[in-house]
Amino acid sequence: MAEEYTECLLENNNYHEDCPGCKVDQMKRLRRGFPFWELSTIWIIVLCTALPISSLFPFLYFMIGDFNIAKKEEDIGFYAGFVGCSFMLGRAFTSVIWGIVADRYGRKPVILIGTASVVIFNTLFGLSVNFWMAIITRFCLGSFNGLLGPIKAYAMEIFRDEYQGLALSAVSTAWGIGLIIGPAMGGFLAQPAKQYPNLFSEDSIFGKFPFFLPCFAISVFAFLVTIISLWIPETLHNHKFDDDESFDALKVSSNDPESDQVAERHEKSSLLNNWPLISSIIVYCIFSLHDMAYTEIFSLWANSPRKYGGLEYTTADVGSILAFSGFGLLIFQLSLYSYAERFLGPIMVTRISGSLAVVVLSCYPLIAKLSGFALSLAVNSASVAKNVLSISAITGLFILQNKAVRQDQRGAANGIAMTAMSLFKAIGPAAAGIIFSWSEKRQDASFLPGTQMVFFILNAVLALGVVLTFKPFLAETRQQ
Repeated sequence: MAEEYTECLLENNNYHEDCPGCKVDQMKRLRRGFPFWELSTIWIIVLCTALPISSLFPFLYFMIGDFNIAKKEEDIGFYAGFVGCSFMLGRAFTSVIWGIVADRYGRKPVILIGTASVVIFNTLFGLSVNFWMAIITRFCLGSFNGLLGPIKAYAMEIFRDEYQGLALSAVSTAWGIGLIIGPAMGGFLAQPAKQYPNLFSEDSIFGKFPFFLPCFAISVFAFLVTIISLWIPETLHNHKFDDDESFDALKVSSNDPESDQVAERHEKSSLLNNWPLISSIIVYCIFSLHDMAYTEIFSLWANSPRKYGGLEYTTADVGSILAFSGFGLLIFQLSLYSYAERFLGPIMVTRISGSLAVVVLSCYPLIAKLSGFALSLAVNSASVAKNVLSISAITGLFILQNKAVRQDQRGAANGIAMTAMSLFKAIGPAAAGIIFSWSEKRQDASFLPGTQMVFFILNAVLALGVVLTFKPFLAETRQQ
């Protein structure tokens, strides 16, 4: 469809030499071969954005303890939830704005601002000296980091039709790996003076600020990505032309059977009246709420003492598990996901992934009863499976959202999705921290004692998301 659209524009003199969007359309039309450069740049941009989101979770338990704000050990999870949700709360306030900016001024400026914000605010977060500084820097990081919506629109626009599924898979894969490798970096690099005393002194900046090193490492990577992003092409058309009318006229005059679909799409140009878009966003929000809550709970559960039903792991132990999970996720997404999506379709992939994730998550309270090699094998296997299934479900919903709108609406549509998702993800860590703290105080309860209640609630949210993937709630449209 994209190639036919470009050919129509060229034949009808709608190509503009000074328009970056037209140049990209022409590049796609003439290109042959696999788009390695575009795939790589999108991948590292999304990875740069995702790394700081959850990198704090392995050390957040200890960071809150160092702030001396929690009166009892059981209250640490309560305060951790507020720091964890501040990023998503900031992004919820600005996602639609960044989407509108991307549709009006281009995808590239929003991408550059987003990567630069990681350099600044993530560094400041690592230097936090109290609870409120941590919350403010994370909130600012979320507020300026609004590129996930525009980068999904960019991915649909920079690739030819046959690679668009791979492009969105790359976005979700990089996002998922960032959400896993970020905590792995946090686990390996936090408290370096304690973990690696031969390399880092207690008197150095990394000794005085024990959680600065993972933040600094991510910021350095974000700086390099910002430099690389200066050379990516803009995909937004900067002129008004009769593309919709001329294209539709050509379709109608040639008696193309898709002309009725074109007319119907124009009648439903309002995003809020676009039920395929809205329904996919709602399901996306449910899965996102679960995913963010799970990310925080997993680290808190792994760090917490055995007497509270946890694993009593160190930050390095958690980092090892998440690094292994990230590797497994990368292999799956690059080798198997595209085949599964092509064979089953995005809705079925989301439905099956969510259903299997419920089964995997039900095993977590049993895993805590193991020890030694059995515990290590079980928790690593469960973590890989859970993360693969979660990202597969999210990828299917990415595809549905971008198929539901036209090119000139994708920035705003993804901005709406990011706003809604960020609100739900802001609720996730806050609620997860409160529920986790509450569960540790009810070890002797007769119904679902301790962390069993936490994983039961996580499964209830996940099950709701699976139910909503069925008709008549979730609707699918053909490629726009």
